[in-house]
Amino acid sequence: MNRKTLVLPALIGLLAPTLAACGGSGSGDGDGPIAVGTTDRFAVSKEIPAPFDPAYSYDAGTWNILRQTLQTLMAMPRGGGEPEPEAAQKCGFTDTGNERYACTLRKDLKFADGKPLTAADVKFSIERVRDMKVANSSGVSDLVSNVETIEVQGERGIVFHLKSPDATFPFKLATPIAGIVSPDKYSKNKLRDGFDVDGSGPYTVESEVKNGQVVKAVFSKNAHYKGSYTQSNDKVELRTFMNTASMGKALDKGDIDLMTRTMSPQQIKDLDESPAKDIDLVEMSGLEIRYLAFNTTAPTVKNKAVRQAMAQIVDRGEVASKVYGSTADPLYSLVPTTITGHSNSFFNKYEDPDPKKAKQLLTQAGIDTPVKLTMHYTTDHYGPATKKEFETLRKQLNDSGLFDVQIKGEIWNTFRPAEREGKYDVYGMGWFPDFPDADSFLAPFLGEDNFLGSPYRNRTIINELIPTSRREADRLSASKSIERIQDIVAEDVPVIPLWQGKQYIAARDDITGVEWALNSSSNLQLWELARGVSD
Repeated sequence: MNRKTLVLPALIGLLAPTLAACGGSGSGDGDGPIAVGTTDRFAVSKEIPAPFDPAYSYDAGTWNILRQTLQTLMAMPRGGGEPEPEAAQKCGFTDTGNERYACTLRKDLKFADGKPLTAADVKFSIERVRDMKVANSSGVSDLVSNVETIEVQGERGIVFHLKSPDATFPFKLATPIAGIVSPDKYSKNKLRDGFDVDGSGPYTVESEVKNGQVVKAVFSKNAHYKGSYTQSNDKVELRTFMNTASMGKALDKGDIDLMTRTMSPQQIKDLDESPAKDIDLVEMSGLEIRYLAFNTTAPTVKNKAVRQAMAQIVDRGEVASKVYGSTADPLYSLVPTTITGHSNSFFNKYEDPDPKKAKQLLTQAGIDTPVKLTMHYTTDHYGPATKKEFETLRKQLNDSGLFDVQIKGEIWNTFRPAEREGKYDVYGMGWFPDFPDADSFLAPFLGEDNFLGSPYRNRTIINELIPTSRREADRLSASKSIERIQDIVAEDVPVIPLWQGKQYIAARDDITGVEWALNSSSNLQLWELARGVSD
């Protein structure tokens, strides 16, 4: 029986060759590995040498590999909420100032190769991420840069001494950046190039690689795993597809059992309105956001008035409805509406789209019009609708008569390094939070070592507001600082938030656990999937 399931996990206050022909390995035969489709692409290049190293990896796609294979001290619970112990037996702040965080490991933890896992391995892993300078260019180390010293107490005790108070530190220990690795497999001062991953998580992984790209990642149950997750299957295959169309055909044919990121808006609409036989569409709350980012030192957009004028013209409602339909909602802040501390700062400042107000901003700043610039986007990382989104934005800006905008698309493996090197004046990005808290939507963009490599720095945000918000264990109490950050962003416009998206999975109806296969931050949880009885 076809059905559409709506799942709303509890939230706090709320980042390839087609393999349809190789479905015979067991997705449709009822007793083989569960096959999951994705359009995420995993490639090694000079610019991206170590996509699966936790000291380098910082996008949703590669994190979906690491979350299955690397264990962390803490983890987000099934339905959302506060982080809970995973590799740890217990963890907590031991002072009133949120500067000393202590954990005790579970007994008899082992890596997948059988080697005992100790507190010394935890210390090695987190210091490695914090101290490896080559990783700083991707912004990875920022999540643990506040760790001043790590104290080992015997085989199982570990104490983190923080440089400054940080109530969000338990959330950071639940990210793959804090994944525990063995000194036998990972060098302290060098990235682990290629696609090998070794940890103590629910699964081990072997990657099938062709032409420098992963075409299939096979996850096998780790017999040595001891943690909070229950492995509901013995093996899962993650298969990469060139596009959403080929992924959808593979699901229709039974070559895969499930598909998720990134489905196209049209696929979601079709499955919703005309369900396919034996395929269910599952809709879940999501925290994905999309935004325009600026190189604020670039001549075309260096003047704040240009960025403000763009913010005054952009019609988020049209972008969301015309391109994404019911799968996205307009967003007027980097912080999604379902997160504590959200403020509609961009709407409060600019209200409805108004080219006349935009012209006034440019005239007062002495900016000649039309302003010529190019907006860049990635063609293969966020799905096929991205091109239409940028065509819509281009038309809005050009129709105002104030801008002469061109758009240019690049594949992710070209786009991301170029963006990091400051080669783009204006570019589109998406964000899946490290954890469901306002800090994860602000600090990575606005901090000293931000993941965009942005030259924008606001000392009030960096030195005062972010530290103040992190002192508050009660996140509602942090709202005043969080809201002020959003107001400053709306004034300075280093980014323009565009929309907030929902998330979907399409699965054959004999697959169970689908409603738990993605958490609110769009992280895959493959251990939840199993084969059941079709209804």
